[in-house]
Amino acid sequence: MKQKRRQSVSHRVNGLLLFLVLAIAGGLIAIAYWANTSQVDEFYRVETVETAATVSSLLNGDRIGALRDFLSTPEYQEIRNRAEEAEDEQIIEDCLAENGWLEEVQSLRKTMSGLRDLQDAKYIYMLHMPADRHESMYILDPDEPLWIMGLVEADAEGFERKTDNERIEPTVSLTDFGWLSSGYEPVLNSAGEAVACVGVDIDMTKVMRDRNAFLIRLLTYAIILGLTASVLVMYLMSRTVTKPISMLSKAVGEFGSHGGKITSGDVINLPIHTRDEIGLLYQETREMEIRLIDYMDNLATVTAEKERIGAELNVATQIQADMLPRIFPPFPERKELDLYASMNPAREVGGDFYDFFLIDDDHIALVIADVSGKGVPAALFMVIAKTLIKNRTQMGGRPAEILRDVNDQLCEGNEAELFVTVWLAIIELSTGKGVVANAGHEHPTIRRAGGSYELIVYRHSPAVATMEGIRFREHEFELHPGDSLFVYTDGIPEATNARNELFGTDRMLEALNREPDAAPEQVLKNVRMGVNAFVQDAEQFDDLTMLCFCYHGKETGTELTLEARVENLNQVLGFVDSLLEQGKCPMKTQMQIDVALEEMFVNVAHYAYAPESGSVTIRAELEQPDTISITLIDRGIPYNPLEKPDPDVTLSAEERQIGGLGIYMVKKSMDEMLYRHEDGQNILTMKKSWAG
Repeated sequence: MKQKRRQSVSHRVNGLLLFLVLAIAGGLIAIAYWANTSQVDEFYRVETVETAATVSSLLNGDRIGALRDFLSTPEYQEIRNRAEEAEDEQIIEDCLAENGWLEEVQSLRKTMSGLRDLQDAKYIYMLHMPADRHESMYILDPDEPLWIMGLVEADAEGFERKTDNERIEPTVSLTDFGWLSSGYEPVLNSAGEAVACVGVDIDMTKVMRDRNAFLIRLLTYAIILGLTASVLVMYLMSRTVTKPISMLSKAVGEFGSHGGKITSGDVINLPIHTRDEIGLLYQETREMEIRLIDYMDNLATVTAEKERIGAELNVATQIQADMLPRIFPPFPERKELDLYASMNPAREVGGDFYDFFLIDDDHIALVIADVSGKGVPAALFMVIAKTLIKNRTQMGGRPAEILRDVNDQLCEGNEAELFVTVWLAIIELSTGKGVVANAGHEHPTIRRAGGSYELIVYRHSPAVATMEGIRFREHEFELHPGDSLFVYTDGIPEATNARNELFGTDRMLEALNREPDAAPEQVLKNVRMGVNAFVQDAEQFDDLTMLCFCYHGKETGTELTLEARVENLNQVLGFVDSLLEQGKCPMKTQMQIDVALEEMFVNVAHYAYAPESGSVTIRAELEQPDTISITLIDRGIPYNPLEKPDPDVTLSAEERQIGGLGIYMVKKSMDEMLYRHEDGQNILTMKKSWAG
């Protein structure tokens, strides 16, 4: 990358001073020139007006009015046009003589010529300028041919019209005849009416030459004085400002440039003893360099200590990460379950933790917790809490008993007054039945097979380690094959974006249900992607910890016994769907199987034990990787649905006999259906394959 050229302070200051001096000189020149110009122009404007007034006072207004009226007649205008075309003044003289105006006009021309020479004017002429029309008529001009009398022309561009008795303002302007100062004065008749206007033009050519010469002299003097003042000011500024600043800049740049350790001998020492701002800057710079040397000495010590602490924190981070289960799947030999968990600390170490472990061959414990506070204290408390919870759980007992004992142990010597929210569940893998205790933790979510994740809201117990002797609540639940649990810490719903908006449980559920059938690992990825998309570049303030547990039940040859009630239909469908998912059954085929199973189960629920109720057993088995066998067993009224005649589907709905359509559809959708009645039981078997 090309380095920019450094600009000298002295050059910039000198350039600024030169600019200011020249600007001031230019301003003074402009003011002097404007004052001189205004004064001279005003003098000549007054002179022209006074000359016009003198001429006007010598004229007979009544006779001038009569002459104007004569010149305005059509007859004269026709003669004037002929004389102008022929360029013959004699035609005008004959006309004026014939009408008795020749001698008077010649006298007026002579008088105006004499006044022009007497007043040192360039032109004196007389016009008629009606106030209601934008045109002028020449009455008399001694410097023009006679046919100019009566000539009507449009007003000059920019000419400002006035009323009859109002004077036209004098002007100084550049015209086709050169620089002229023009003034006008009305000619009044005996009635005080303006019948004409006398115009006087004074030649300003010499004045303008003198003015330009004056401007050149001003510029010359200003440049000489400006340059002299600039040189003097630059010299003084260099001695008092720029040179000390340059010395100070060079000394500061050399501070520490030798590459070795900076000592007190490197502090600047310059011959600057002034008491102005530069002297103050020099003293402050010296003190700053002294403080900087002390700071760098302290910084070296602090940096070494920080590196030591950082190394220890890295070890602590690794130890904490190693304490959490990180091998997935954790129990590859157990087909009844699938789970995945993650913890992302907001700092090097966090206070969140999760855990899962087999208590015995048929029971698994799930734990997720959040310690109050952040950093190392929370991490140490987390290690103790996790160890106590796992050890106490492996000793046996219900979740409420476990948390009660752990709470009493953590309260001993808890001078930092830390506490931990805990969600602890123990699940029986053979049946899906579980017991859970929630000590101030977030509400869990559950997804039933084929459904969506929903928030389970219930009353919590206080957090663990808040006080001794707390009794914790617990409640029982049951998972069916295909059901899933998702638990988390408050870092998920309380994730905050740049606008201080919370992620919340609604957005969390939306992320969970983006792929509700996904495996636990993908479920956690979906939630994390949802959080990241919401938070974007905002800082992570809290640990993000999640755990997802999916219950499959027994892999094949499983059976489910429950009361034959329509309310249990979803449980039955979930039980079978979990097996279909293991066999990777296509969705279309799964829907056909679900419809057939629903029809037969609802028939048993409605009619097998009516008006009483009884139990029904559903046995499902994958006979081949792509074939399922479903058997419904009940001890209700003997009934063979295969003996029911098929309805005539060619008839309309009104003509067809009610009933039998559902069983007919089941027989059409299943590959094989068998029925037998033995030992007082109705045994109906349906088979369906999705091969090919």
